[in-house]
Amino acid sequence: MSSEREKQVFLDRFLGELLEHNAGIFAGAGLSIPAGYVNWKSLLKPLADELGIDIEAETDLITLAQFHVNDNGRHRLNQEILDQLGKSSAPTENHKILARLPIETFWTTNYDKLIERSLEQAGKLPDVKYTVNQLATTRKGRDAVVYKMHGDVDHADSAVITKDDYERYFLDKGPYVNALSGDLVSKTFLFIGFGLSDPNLDYVLSRIRISFKEHQRQHYCIFKVVERKDCPSDEIFQHESIRQGLLIKDLQRFNIKTILVNDYSEITDMLKTLEHRYRRNTVFLSGSAHEFAPWDRESVERFLCSLGEILVDKGFKVASGVGLGIGNAFITGVIRKVYQKPGLRIADYAILRPFPQYIEDADERAETWSEYRKDLIGRAGVAIFFMGNKDLEGTTALAGGVEEEFKLAEEMNLSVLPIGASGWMAQELWDRVVANWEGYFPGSTEELKKSFQKLGEDVDDPDQLLSRIIETLELICKE
Repeated sequence: MSSEREKQVFLDRFLGELLEHNAGIFAGAGLSIPAGYVNWKSLLKPLADELGIDIEAETDLITLAQFHVNDNGRHRLNQEILDQLGKSSAPTENHKILARLPIETFWTTNYDKLIERSLEQAGKLPDVKYTVNQLATTRKGRDAVVYKMHGDVDHADSAVITKDDYERYFLDKGPYVNALSGDLVSKTFLFIGFGLSDPNLDYVLSRIRISFKEHQRQHYCIFKVVERKDCPSDEIFQHESIRQGLLIKDLQRFNIKTILVNDYSEITDMLKTLEHRYRRNTVFLSGSAHEFAPWDRESVERFLCSLGEILVDKGFKVASGVGLGIGNAFITGVIRKVYQKPGLRIADYAILRPFPQYIEDADERAETWSEYRKDLIGRAGVAIFFMGNKDLEGTTALAGGVEEEFKLAEEMNLSVLPIGASGWMAQELWDRVVANWEGYFPGSTEELKKSFQKLGEDVDDPDQLLSRIIETLELICKE
């Protein structure tokens, strides 16, 4: 099993690739099995039974599929693919996490539709390619490309599965080889649920290794350690253990680093950690101000403008619904800092979504705003809450919308940072966190707790809060 240090190194490096939009996924059958789909052996078992072959003793499944086609034609095999993989299943937690991450390139040998379905559920538009002609077209507005290099379940007659299919692959689907080669050179891949024994992939990796030698790009794969309970006999366990070790060593030729886990649940845990750490780089600002006490409007706006500038300067991405009285100053700071740095783009540092105001029906407006908040907050990992008051029939009242955003941030597992010193709803929320510190920041350091407490201490000028907020944010990112 890989050490915690090795796992952390992987998470650090792959996170860096995610932030630079250089990450890709190569998914095998193991990613789909928890959703109720079968692996290759289970898929071909009925066909092996018809041939009188023990599927457990067979290692060359490509040839086995060919044997059955030789005796029975292709129709029976096509029907088995459709029967076993044509059912509609919900994406797994791993699919959902991968779909939410900023991954624009997915390759898979799977025939099922789980990857594209999970992307759609995440609000993304997938451009799915399972024929050569589709490689030459681009779906307008796409968020991710899904390359199904062995075909799609709805077109089982052209699925790559037999020896004939593999032998003709470079004639029939040669452009896929070129496309995959380009992606493996330019992106860092995570191979997940994949045995890395596919002849087509092996050919592509070999070409890259020969061309780039020791300069190959680093990739990663995750394997579960072979255990005795997974094997029908001691002899098979010993065989599989030795083989896994040899495979891991062989993958080093292609600069593929293997991460070993004891249980498949550890893969989900690592992906959750990866998502959490990615989202921490986006800070959501919640707040509103009709009344600017305990300070004056000019001081508050100066502070918010500076906060926006500093967050961008520190490499954070910001999200804001442009709250009343605070949003414009904050946005000004963000935009000013982005334009000061050559090569930066607003879209890379800001998610700015003013709330739609002109919805006459009160119920429709409330429902729309609620969904709007969920979408915006769900893109962040940290939420800052500032002030939070509004005009209510001539009286300054606490802003219920800020509390609703706090509750949503809780539900979505964001780190919450109410600025208690700013008063109003933020003060109440700060008190709430302090009273249940372990509930909001379980297992956190004493240093983070002390830093957070400073956010509730009175200051004469809000600018005095800037260094405290940044210090707390940076400590959260280290947790």
